[in-house]
Amino acid sequence: MGTGLADTTAMLSLLGDPTRMRLLVLLGAHELSVAELTRITAVPQSRVSTHLGKLKEAGLLRDRKVGTSVFYRMDEARMPAAARAAWQAIASQLDDAALADDADRCDEVLAARSRAANWPDAVAGQMEHHYSPGRTWEATARAFVGLVHLGDVLDVGSGDGVIAQLLAPRASRYVCLDRSARVIDAARARLAHAANVEFVCADMQALPLADGSFDQVLSFSVLTYADDPQGCLAEWFRVLRPGGSLVLVTLDEHRHQDIASAYEHLHCGFSPQRLGVLLARAGYEVERCEVAARERKKPYFDVVCAFARRPVAARVRAHGRATQSRNAAPSESP
Repeated sequence: MGTGLADTTAMLSLLGDPTRMRLLVLLGAHELSVAELTRITAVPQSRVSTHLGKLKEAGLLRDRKVGTSVFYRMDEARMPAAARAAWQAIASQLDDAALADDADRCDEVLAARSRAANWPDAVAGQMEHHYSPGRTWEATARAFVGLVHLGDVLDVGSGDGVIAQLLAPRASRYVCLDRSARVIDAARARLAHAANVEFVCADMQALPLADGSFDQVLSFSVLTYADDPQGCLAEWFRVLRPGGSLVLVTLDEHRHQDIASAYEHLHCGFSPQRLGVLLARAGYEVERCEVAARERKKPYFDVVCAFARRPVAARVRAHGRATQSRNAAPSESP
């Protein structure tokens, strides 16, 4: 259902105030109190409070009380769809000296906050948005890999082996597949020490691999390159063993055709709803399919993660392509 004219006009009016725009930019990056916003923007506290009240009432902000202070943060997850679309369109074009000055003063305010209070107490409830030495997403991901025990893995569109370098030590067998011979050579050089890693230069839509030969298939940011996404999913289903799992990461549906073209994407992303339908049609049992992250750089792409499984008792269904192994020997004449 679309948005009514009155609601759209009200939202545009809300976003049409320069001070509210400054507050939204700041609160899109950090959780800040009224006092801190007043110091950063040099706008009187009463006006800051009034603007925050209007933004919260419109569903753009959430707040959290800590002692006698109230901290505000942009609430994109629960923001009305029309407001989110308007904000993303506006934010992707913002580039102003006043915003740069606000960012500099915000850094000073946050530094003063850290000096004045115990760090964990100051960021409680928002730790993922604040830097701490050694506490990074990369470090956390590398630590979690230690908990992973993989079987035979196919990494579709593996690139030069960065993911393989991380996961291969936890796998029985790891196959890097990419259509670029140069990229595969780079992966082979990176992983020369890994005895359990194999390298295949082939099209992800026509795998030269046997039916049911993998426990896991990984597809990280490659589905947008597929001529036939449905055919790809069916092909990956074919090489999975019953009970095997697919982990798929791709961009959410977007309108940035110029950027997609620059990276040779054939599709402008896949919404969770559309991806879920494609997976189900290919025969998968879909466990989760949702937007899992939002990039922090313009144009703020949303990233979809899907976890799906080949049913234990299911048969590979025909999807307009051969379902027999391309490695199978030809049958003998009677």
